[in-house]
Amino acid sequence: MVKRKVAALEKIDADFASLQYKIRRDPKSYKDEFLKQWEQYEAQREIFLSSPNNANADSIESFHNMVDLIAHIADCYPEETQSFPEDLQNILTQHHTILHPELRDKIVGSLLLLRRKDVIDSTAVLTTLFPILVSSPSKSLRALLFGKILSDLRNSNSKAANHPLNRTVQTVLYNLVTADRASSRAIWAIKITRELWKRQIWTDAKPVDVMKETCLSDNEKVVIGGVRFFLGGDKEREELEDESSDEEVDLSKIKHQASINKKSKKQKNTYAKALDKVKRQQAKKNKPHPLNFSALHLLHDPQGFAEQLYSKHLANTKAKLALESKLLVLQLVTRLIGLHKLTVVQLYSWFIKYLTPRQQSVTSFLASLAQGTHNLVPPDVLEPLIQKIANEFISEASAAEVAAAGLNAIREICARQPLAMTDSLLQDLVQYRKSKDKGVMMAAKGLLSLYREVGAEMLKKRDRGKQATIGLNTGIMKQRKYGEEEVGEIEGLDLLAKWKDEQRRRKRAELGLPEDGSSDEDDENNEADSDEWEVASDDSSDSGGWIDVSEDEGEAPTLKKQKTDDDDEKEVDSEAAAAKKAEAEAELERISKLATTTILTPADLAKLQELRTAAAVDKVMGGNRKKSKHAEEDRHIDDGLTAENIEAPARLRKLTKEERVELAREGKPNREEHKSTQAIRKAQKEASGKSTSNREKARKKNIFMTMGKAKSKHKRSLVETQKVLRRHVDRASRGGRRSNGT
Repeated sequence: MVKRKVAALEKIDADFASLQYKIRRDPKSYKDEFLKQWEQYEAQREIFLSSPNNANADSIESFHNMVDLIAHIADCYPEETQSFPEDLQNILTQHHTILHPELRDKIVGSLLLLRRKDVIDSTAVLTTLFPILVSSPSKSLRALLFGKILSDLRNSNSKAANHPLNRTVQTVLYNLVTADRASSRAIWAIKITRELWKRQIWTDAKPVDVMKETCLSDNEKVVIGGVRFFLGGDKEREELEDESSDEEVDLSKIKHQASINKKSKKQKNTYAKALDKVKRQQAKKNKPHPLNFSALHLLHDPQGFAEQLYSKHLANTKAKLALESKLLVLQLVTRLIGLHKLTVVQLYSWFIKYLTPRQQSVTSFLASLAQGTHNLVPPDVLEPLIQKIANEFISEASAAEVAAAGLNAIREICARQPLAMTDSLLQDLVQYRKSKDKGVMMAAKGLLSLYREVGAEMLKKRDRGKQATIGLNTGIMKQRKYGEEEVGEIEGLDLLAKWKDEQRRRKRAELGLPEDGSSDEDDENNEADSDEWEVASDDSSDSGGWIDVSEDEGEAPTLKKQKTDDDDEKEVDSEAAAAKKAEAEAELERISKLATTTILTPADLAKLQELRTAAAVDKVMGGNRKKSKHAEEDRHIDDGLTAENIEAPARLRKLTKEERVELAREGKPNREEHKSTQAIRKAQKEASGKSTSNREKARKKNIFMTMGKAKSKHKRSLVETQKVLRRHVDRASRGGRRSNGT
């Protein structure tokens, strides 16, 4: 019985498929047949709507097949099927909770099919599916609708941005979030916005406003979803872009495989697909790079947003957020403050009660405090916090991990606002560089090296170091005052000026001219100036020169004071300071001259970018290039500061041997087992699809296949052996190539 029923259903499906194929090939000839099917569809619909709860399996199956047929041929008869999309929308909207799952999925799929055939527009589909997505109790239906809505939005924006549709959907999502702050329905607005933002379909400020409103919701899940978007949405977009960038296609390899393998249609299609892929890659490279601004930069009012987040979720005692959720909100607030240099003074006093080693996740609080610090934060606001960290974390009785975390946190805070440190506290903290624990020693040395660059006058003379001492003596190194900003400059312009100077010197050396001169005219002017100088010096010598004073004039000769070692050291330091000052002034003059008197050509800009890249590579590889002025402040400006940065030395010390080996192998090419170089090359050749030589194939032959040739060699006569050896010598003289006679 079951087999007969299955066979009957298969026959019905085959009949519907055949009819569908015939109608699509010749709609006019089969119009009468279509009208019969349409009448049958209307009858089935009325029967189904009369009692949707009591419909049996046969009626559901019949109605399912009729919906499928009409959906595929609706574009062939637009006038007759004008009411079909509206019927499907009404059925799905009114009865989605009681529909059979297969019929429900078929109606959803038919609506999307009609959308692809341009029978209805995306707005009609989305306004039908989105309310069901928000209110449906069925998990499978919600997953289906979510995927269909995303695919429709992606298809609508595939060729070009569909701004009217995007604005409509964004307005619906914004109203969904703001209509009921306590509802969890806004989680769907977060999912849709985050997915489209990750795929770079929505890149403007409107979706950022939607996610901003989710962060101010009363529902904890909605708040965390919005906060995670701002903290990690841009990173997800970059990772997806890296994954979507396809690997380079080796056309020569595919061509070689197609030539040696059996000629088939599959090989031809593979080559055509690879060729199309290469063309798309080339077109993608030629396109201009889109300006993908970070979500944090697209906020309309970051100051007001940070204040609202702080007052609603952190300062409010009635807020019932868990500690993990509160930490995420705190990271977002401090990220906004540090990135946009906002002023939320009351936040720093809020930190006081959490700065204790007994506090859970205290390193996250320390990282957030450092992240929320910048050079416009008043130093007197930060001084109590630094003093509290020093008192609670750093002492002789504290554990090594605790002291290292405290020193690292103070260093990160002072890197952004050096004026928050006092002289006496700094001198006490620097003494921990002599600690026996490696983490504490590294943290203290990091703090010392920081203040050698940003505030050397606060250190004792013996702690300043050579460069800082010379900088203080020459006046080059000065501590910035509160609110003082550096003069804006073009990044890497000093590298371009140095490169131009080197090129000029090289050209003058090739021409046989002195390297110090700037041009031929300068050389002539210098020669004329030197002649005048010589004449002037001769005149002065005629009129009067050095007067020799003899010792016989009654005055006793003055005795020269003997130089001590201290005087020698001072003289050396002063000479070094003077040389350093002269070098710095010359470099500043060269950079300012290039910036103010020269128009940079496209070639100069290209060279500037090349020099920046080389400097960045040198910095990553551990080069000795000097740090930029804002290097300490800008270290975590892109990714923010995390708890791992605060507890890094302690975390590294706790790694097991396997973790240390894995950390050492990170970034290196994978090797399977210990193999020889020849074995690795052989494996790479086999993986790339290259064939082996005849000699290598002969080695793999069965021994019984080679026994005949081996026996024949033993039966050769002396004359035959001589012929074989002579042919071998002749072929070797030709470089291994065969001749026509061999």
